[in-house]
Amino acid sequence: MIRNFKNKDLDRIMELWLDTNISAHSFIKKEYWSSNFDAVKLMMPEADIFLYEEDGAIQGFVGLMGDYIAGIFVSNQYQSKGIGKMLLDYAKEKREELTLSVYKANEKATRFYLRENFSVQEKQADENTGEIELKMNWNGRKTNDNQFF
Repeated sequence: MIRNFKNKDLDRIMELWLDTNISAHSFIKKEYWSSNFDAVKLMMPEADIFLYEEDGAIQGFVGLMGDYIAGIFVSNQYQSKGIGKMLLDYAKEKREELTLSVYKANEKATRFYLRENFSVQEKQADENTGEIELKMNWNGRKTNDNQFF
């Protein structure tokens, strides 16, 4: 089931945030994620966070800052079971338009968002990592405008 974030969930979602970022972004040094952990932890309660929970265990979450998807994070053992799609669909129900940034090298996530009708709006280098990021948008209309991918 999907539910709203509660302050007591913070340690678990930060664990998911760190583990998922390290495993999904093998092309970025894990120290980058560790060094940003405390800053992200302070920002988390400012976001709209929706959790996927089953049998009392948080298996994933999506974080929204306005219409921007700050990330969808699903525990490694529960990936490819539809949880990320459920969280994204929930976010789509809450917003008329969504934007996000995804590293081009994160091919699994990039394919996921393209399949879910996001379109690439811009391609640029992330100033913190040097990696190419794809700025993507969803506005409820189906599109296959993936010229930057």
